[in-house]
Amino acid sequence: MEAQPVVTSKQAEEVINGCPTQVVCSAFTDHILVVVTQYGKFGTMVSVTPNTVAGDVGKPTLTTKVLLGCDEPLVHVCAKNLVSFVCEESKNKPVLLGLALKDKSSDCITALKVLIKSCQVW
Repeated sequence: MEAQPVVTSKQAEEVINGCPTQVVCSAFTDHILVVVTQYGKFGTMVSVTPNTVAGDVGKPTLTTKVLLGCDEPLVHVCAKNLVSFVCEESKNKPVLLGLALKDKSSDCITALKVLIKSCQVW
């Protein structure tokens, strides 16, 4: 009988708007790690935590907190847009996002979401 790996990971690479882009997703017992880079580095580390309210049937709100790197409003917007579906599909697990993007346009974010979904480990 073969032992299951402790951490499940998947990765993908694609050129998006002329920028080589890598995505790595790893599932831990209590968090999901998503790294999206166009620089080959972790970049800014952002914690994305779903906040559920008892008895509320709507989508949970997301709290973002920059743990390491540049704390700008655009980082929070990108983080929420990129991994909100990950939180939902993983039954509200928090996500640790490594973000290093040259292109932060809306069409790039849309393409990145598709790339992240292709690395689904949750």
